[in-house]
Parts: sequence; structure tokens; C-alpha cells
Amino acid sequence: MLVLGIDSATPVSTVALADSEKLVAEIFYNTQKTHSERLMPMIDNMLKEVHLQITDIDGFAVAIGPGSFTGLRIGLATIKGLAHVLQKPLVGIPTLDGLAYNVQGVSGIICPILNARKNEVYTALYNGKTMDLLTEYLAVSPEKLLEIVRETMGETYEDVIMLGDGVPLFKEFFMEKLGERLKFVSAASNLPRAAQIAQLGVEKLKNGKEDSLMNLKPYYIRKSEAEVRIQKKDAGVKNSECTGNLFSKN
Repeated sequence: MLVLGIDSATPVSTVALADSEKLVAEIFYNTQKTHSERLMPMIDNMLKEVHLQITDIDGFAVAIGPGSFTGLRIGLATIKGLAHVLQKPLVGIPTLDGLAYNVQGVSGIICPILNARKNEVYTALYNGKTMDLLTEYLAVSPEKLLEIVRETMGETYEDVIMLGDGVPLFKEFFMEKLGERLKFVSAASNLPRAAQIAQLGVEKLKNGKEDSLMNLKPYYIRKSEAEVRIQKKDAGVKNSECTGNLFSKN
């Protein structure tokens, strides 16, 4: 089974092809060019280099979040469009799962962290050997993550390995608090790779875990700024109505 995977959840643009036995191809850019400009040309160039047509693809996989709201929408729209036109199956892969699989098989805990802004990170904890999730997918402050890591490690896990674009922002904080129990990865393993999305997609599709084209949506974890503003506006209107009713004369 040949699967095309993409990850546009962060500033990284990455596309890959994988089958049941190997990674066939991957393109990776960590630059500021927008995903809407880059993704389709990347897919086209990759297919040309390996002498394949888009019709040769058996299925599609896409990182569904958490991550950049705009990036997730672009990536999902791209994959949904291809899957719909070609009538091929697709699956969504959590962004943090793909990132954690960069270092699968290690001892200890794997802790991917993505910059969620507002002094928070998107994160989850994984058993490095089995890749089982040890927590939910979270949007938390560094302080709260430290608390969760310490509680999860206990005496069971010796080390925690952190990776992701949130590492440079909070590296010193976690180093000070966790000391020698904290490990980091190389630059090549620190960012999302479509290779992991594609290979995880192969496994899901082989096991019959196809997602619905109509129902697959980005996984944001927390509300967008627009949704927050609308909620505040609605709350303000309701409060105003309540106040008006309270002091109105019958």
C-alpha cells in the first residue's frame, strides 16, 4: 500500500510517500513560505522524481493537529481534495503522534512539545518503548507540563526526551527543573516529518481504520481567537440583556 502523507501543522512544510516496507520519498522545508503556495508543488515534484502518478497512490494521511489553525486547514483541505477526486481512503494522524515517532523505541518518556503561544505548549507523553499514550493531548503552561512529567515519571521512567519547536523556548526552564533526567534530540529529529505521518497512515489503513472524508476535522485542542471573541461578544450581549431586564420597568 502506497500512502502520501503531509504535515502542515507548524511552519514546517513536509510531504512523503511510504509503503508497507519502506519510506519511498520525502520533501521537507523549514522556511517561511506559506503552505498554500508550497504543498501542491511539493507533491507534484516528489511524484515526478519517483516516476509515479497521483493515481498510483493507494491512500492519504494528514497531520490533523494540534498546531497552526491556518496550516491545519490548508493541509486537510489539500488531502481531502485529492482523496475525493481520486476516490481513495484517507486518515488523520495527530501531529504529536507523528513527532513522537521521530524517536520511537527509546527508553523513558517521549514528550513532544509544540509552541502553542500564550506561554503554552501542545504536548502529550508517550512510553518510548511501546509508543502508548500516557496522557491526553494537552495545551498547558510549561509549569503545568513540568508537574505532569514529574508525576508520570515517578520511579518507573528514568528519563524524559523532549523534542519539537517548543523546546528552544523553554529548554532552560526544563533543564533547570529536571536536570540529568532530561534529554534532547538532534536537529534532524526535532521537527515534524511527513515520513512519520505517511508510515502511521499505512498502518492505520492496513488495519481498516479509514476516516470519513466528510467528518474528518482539524484537532485544535483549544478554541481559535475568532471563536473566543465571538463567545465574549455573545456573553456581553446576554449580560446586557439580563441587565436591561433587571432594571426595565413593566
